[in-house]
Amino acid sequence: MGGLFWRSALRGLRCGPRAPGPSLLVRHGSGGPSWTRERTLVAVKPDGVQRRLVGDVIQRFERRGFTLVGMKMLQCPRLLSAAPPYLNATQAPESVLAEHYQDLRRKPFYPALIRYMSSGPVVAMVWEGYNVVRASRAMIGHTDSAEAAPGTIRGDFSVHISRNVIHASDSVEGAQREIQLWFQSSELVSWADGGQHSSIHPA
Repeated sequence: MGGLFWRSALRGLRCGPRAPGPSLLVRHGSGGPSWTRERTLVAVKPDGVQRRLVGDVIQRFERRGFTLVGMKMLQCPRLLSAAPPYLNATQAPESVLAEHYQDLRRKPFYPALIRYMSSGPVVAMVWEGYNVVRASRAMIGHTDSAEAAPGTIRGDFSVHISRNVIHASDSVEGAQREIQLWFQSSELVSWADGGQHSSIHPA
């Protein structure tokens, strides 16, 4: 069920006119206090994809009231030949992973981390919403699955700190850098959810 759910979501993003996404911070106002809609990068890692957890992740973010504005599956070129043809994965150059994890280059686990992240497809997403950066970090839980609280994504699904299912940007500035690294502006879709927007977000 989860696999069908996220595949349907991916097809939906591929349809219709595309427009360059707005800036990371989108300010709204209707005469009341101003508030800020942020964007953040969320990526389901290879173990999460292989365990068919993408749909569960999408469902949690949608139920929280966030808006999905970009999504794609990527995999490092060196392993594309081994990927099943139905995955239709987009190439993710190793330089993207190297730049994404640039702060960890001197860590002893860095080579194993890059091998893990290039061992299978990654599903990268951009979510938009009020305080989405901070909220998404709370939703995914502690990096170490042993310390992740029940009810968080890692607390419910992660089996080990080295297989912790998901990534989410840890700051507004970090989100901006990561979104620009993983997505072109033309791959982000700006859309309005009819008249429901004003009823679920503060004015």
